Amino acid sequence: MKPVARISTRGYYDLLDGKTIKNNSYYLYPKQDFKKLIGSKELTIMIHGLRNDNAGALAKVVLAKNRLKKLNYSYPVIGYSYDSNTTGAHLIKYAKRSLDAGQVIAKKNGRNLGKFIEDFKTNSPTTKIRLIGHSLGSQVILSTLQYLAKKKKNIEIVESVYFFGASIPDDVPASKKYGKILQDTVNTKIVNHYAPSDEVLAWANKEKFVKGPLGLNGATGKPISKYRQILLKPKNHRFASYVSVLKKFP
Repeated sequence: MKPVARISTRGYYDLLDGKTIKNNSYYLYPKQDFKKLIGSKELTIMIHGLRNDNAGALAKVVLAKNRLKKLNYSYPVIGYSYDSNTTGAHLIKYAKRSLDAGQVIAKKNGRNLGKFIEDFKTNSPTTKIRLIGHSLGSQVILSTLQYLAKKKKNIEIVESVYFFGASIPDDVPASKKYGKILQDTVNTKIVNHYAPSDEVLAWANKEKFVKGPLGLNGATGKPISKYRQILLKPKNHRFASYVSVLKKFP
């Protein structure tokens, strides 16, 4: 089986508390695959959620790749793999601590993914980059756009963004702080696929682990003009469930 092309920051952050272990930007695997991507018309990067080790991260890319192919998307789909398999994430008594560590790590990865996007666009300025984020992956994307927004040259650097079961707050698309960042760094649209039936987001909201997740009932307030939302009915919170009911892309 051909290896799945991925950008990785595995081992850069502490799985217990999110502390930075390595200050490197990212590494690419397999390297030659990324050389082949230069000059592509476009590419899509899949960013997984919490409780994914390296194998889990790769499985999500394969799911995205297969579904998008069925929806007639013919461009490369690659993965972004980060330290989301935080310590104790599978145990209820450590759920809060492990989610907190996951959020710290997801926020820090904004710089890593942001640097990859800047570097890639330097080598391949006409390639359109689309980002897909599931669950905690939505935080990685938000932090990436925040990182990119610091430089004028990064206006509309990302073509489009797609959230699935997003764990970021539901006021983000309408907020003064983040609304402008989304509007400025994304060229065409931000699409939020939300599901009021999502049991994990409903639980996280009830326990106040995540205050009003965007992926549960959609956005509050008056979102920016590039924001869209689509109601989905996945069986559960898993990316496999979301992607199986996806009807169109990009």
